[in-house]
Amino acid sequence: MHKDIATPLRTKEILHKYGFSFKKSLGQNFLVDTNILRKITEFADLTKETGVIEIGPGIGALTEHLARTSKKVVAFEIDQRLLPILEDTLSPYDNIQIIHQDILKANVQDVIEKEFSGIKDIMVVANLPYYVTTPILLKLLTEQLPLKGIVVMLQKEVADRVSANPGTKEYGSLSIAIQYYTKAETVMIVPKTVFNPQPNVDSAVIRLMKRDKPIVEVEDEAFFFQITRASFAQRRKTILNNLTSALPNGKENKDLILSSLEKANIDPSRRGETLSIQEFAALSDVLLRTLPNLNK
Repeated sequence: MHKDIATPLRTKEILHKYGFSFKKSLGQNFLVDTNILRKITEFADLTKETGVIEIGPGIGALTEHLARTSKKVVAFEIDQRLLPILEDTLSPYDNIQIIHQDILKANVQDVIEKEFSGIKDIMVVANLPYYVTTPILLKLLTEQLPLKGIVVMLQKEVADRVSANPGTKEYGSLSIAIQYYTKAETVMIVPKTVFNPQPNVDSAVIRLMKRDKPIVEVEDEAFFFQITRASFAQRRKTILNNLTSALPNGKENKDLILSSLEKANIDPSRRGETLSIQEFAALSDVLLRTLPNLNK
């Protein structure tokens, strides 16, 4: 068994050896607690048949735990300075592939086909860089990748939004997008003290397991998400006012938006945060039929 990377001392040694300095712009916070890394791996339920995608491996602390428990790990790292470090720290493992690329620009579907041929069970497991958490999650879900699920660490406040219920202040278009595709739960809170450098906020680990099919059936998925985003454009506004001001051509079509809300049995004076995913689905289908030019 190799000496774990994620101890405070070993992390310090590695950073010192390479003269590595953290880039704030890349949201680099390295975990220095092997216990938490082991738990993250357990939540992902990995087996020797699992292919794992990691985003932002840092110096390889989580990567080595993933390599020990899965068939293969493919990690996307944007920071060129970390490539020689990873080559060194992960040298004991032969089932890791590091890709020097921004996950948001990568063709992940191609990478999966190339790196995971014959592997059916694919999980994303990562300690996500805080500044791009939302776009990464949405990319992974909307691109219809053949994933079984996603287990990631992110800012606690984002985790609260991901698994929020209607009627709460955390509930918004992100909650709807994630719950549309997955069953979402927060499985662990992680204190800021277990990172080097220490971030300003606590983190949480969320587990998103892909649904066989989305939680609601809608006629036009892109339009459904457009309506949910518009409904939360200004949280204090009613749904009628938000849709009127946030949709293209909304102001000219206020009467039609009003009648669509009534057709969908939604009181126009409600706020977006009180609507369930099912109500948003009904509303977006009615709007699509009433106002096909709304999203043009």
